[in-house]
Amino acid sequence: MANLTIRNIPEELMQCLRELSQSERRSLNNQIIVILEKGVEVDMHEKERSSISVEAQTKVWNALAGEWKDNRSTEETITDIMNHRTQGRKIDIER
Repeated sequence: MANLTIRNIPEELMQCLRELSQSERRSLNNQIIVILEKGVEVDMHEKERSSISVEAQTKVWNALAGEWKDNRSTEETITDIMNHRTQGRKIDIER
């Protein structure tokens, strides 16, 4: 089996890992492996779900083209999009 060294783990995270390993009755090493396995499994599952071929995307977009109905004005639509974006990044939409 391979070995891995992780540096600069925040103390708060380390404390959470210790507490979790104690509550789960696992060694710290085994607990970290369990967490990594779960994280990789979730990540791989999300990638499988989100990976769609270009051809499939194009087919979906062509089917939707001209079908979207919205009674809002362009300004209302833009405002709605802007209000639902992730905070913390700047967006510049030319109007």
